[in-house]
Amino acid sequence: MLELNKDVIFLILEELKDDQKSLYSCLLINKTWCETTVPILWKISGLHYPNDSNTKIKLLNVILLHLSEESRNTLKVQGIEFLITKKYQRPTFNYISYWRYLNLYLLEEMLNVFVSLKTIERSQLSIVREEILKLFINKNTKFIDLYIPQRFDYQIYLISGAEHCFSELDSLRCDANIDQDILKGLSKISKSIKRLRFDNIMQYNDHNKNTGIISLIETQENLKDICFNCYSNIRDKSYCMSLEESLTINAKNIQHLKLDWAPTTDTLSYLVNLTSLDINLSLINFSLMKLPHYTNWNHLKSASLPALKILRTQQVPSKILANLIENTKGELTEISICYEGVDNKKLIQSIYQNCPKLKYLKLSFINNDISELEKLLIKCQYLNGLVVIIFENEPDWDNLFKIFVRSSPISLYKFKFSSFRTLKLETLKFFFDNWKTRHPILLQTNSLYSLYNTNTEKQQQINDLVKRYKTKGIVKTEGGHFTLIFEFRCDSELGNGSRWNKIKFVIRSRGGSERSEFRHTIKL
Repeated sequence: MLELNKDVIFLILEELKDDQKSLYSCLLINKTWCETTVPILWKISGLHYPNDSNTKIKLLNVILLHLSEESRNTLKVQGIEFLITKKYQRPTFNYISYWRYLNLYLLEEMLNVFVSLKTIERSQLSIVREEILKLFINKNTKFIDLYIPQRFDYQIYLISGAEHCFSELDSLRCDANIDQDILKGLSKISKSIKRLRFDNIMQYNDHNKNTGIISLIETQENLKDICFNCYSNIRDKSYCMSLEESLTINAKNIQHLKLDWAPTTDTLSYLVNLTSLDINLSLINFSLMKLPHYTNWNHLKSASLPALKILRTQQVPSKILANLIENTKGELTEISICYEGVDNKKLIQSIYQNCPKLKYLKLSFINNDISELEKLLIKCQYLNGLVVIIFENEPDWDNLFKIFVRSSPISLYKFKFSSFRTLKLETLKFFFDNWKTRHPILLQTNSLYSLYNTNTEKQQQINDLVKRYKTKGIVKTEGGHFTLIFEFRCDSELGNGSRWNKIKFVIRSRGGSERSEFRHTIKL
């Protein structure tokens, strides 16, 4: 029987690294396959978060088997006896040495399971944590990814071997409100980070809560991707300014930026190589949106972003975005805009006049915008994905679908619609009938619903119609490259002054995996 050498096996396994089930089966083939598979499985251990307690217990038990005799004795002296067994044998593999993604949240969760089961007392938690951290952080391991959760206060940069262990970090995510000394310490030993993500920015409105964040940002030598997530209503101008100004040192390197506030400085214009910009104000209370420092868009309006390819915004006014798009250089390929305003005519014009390479568009429309939408379809010949949000009590579905049939570029076949009203059956039939010679519409048919009151008869009619056209090859469902979800609200939901809950749209690619660029939460 022909046997593959380890190099070939390794290449095969690398292709399967995102398929844990297949990787597990490779362990059982033979010794060579097992020895080659184990490092890959354990390399990505920190990426996959186990949800059930039993899995967490099993994983922590394997980790504890790696403890040195010295660490075991330390725990024994402290009265932690559960680790001391008569028949102790170290694992065949040094699994810890293969880890490259250090998820400290996962570690805390595993320890909390032991506390909940009364295996250890909460007062003993810090002792066990310290010994486990020393097991991971040493002179023989190098991590490429680190996640530090909320309320984590252990000074990991002081552990022996930390300088070696974190010297080649590629990505770091942490809660913005952790002890800033941890981030300051890491900034002295980790200078190769390309991706930074900070969660819970400004949660406590403490001006001293970003000194470590700023230090970490400014010391990186090749920072490309930075994300600031704010989950509260607080937007402190001086806090935001200091974070934005810290980006100028890496201005030429940064390619991706996410802010959850209106820009407060002209830093954006210094990011000459920025290819992706995401500004999200969806979590801010609408009453606060009237305050000047929440809605001063001058710095965004005047920003010049010549390399910008992806623009995603929520609750940024259309007229501001129109100006921003006019200041780009025609490289935009994806635009995703969620805004409750209805004056989008200028915005649509700025898109088709300045975005010849556009491939994906998500935008809200009213009936008066339909003629401008047709011009966009004619001008943007590379468009292949379109999300249409209709803010009308009586959408002009007939006219809308006529322009889709008449003016859609040959590349366009991915559609998604959101509206207060359900689609008219005859309009959808007209659309399908006139799409026969084009690329099949890839459509998911099991998400036609309203949130509160379901018109089951109408829904069933649409489902039956879709099935008929699926058999004709005009519509495709799951299993193709793309699926389409129509989501609507029924008439009885409408009311004066109503506020709509969030609706999540998920578009899935081949094999059911989600494509994040087509996953949106829309507040209607």
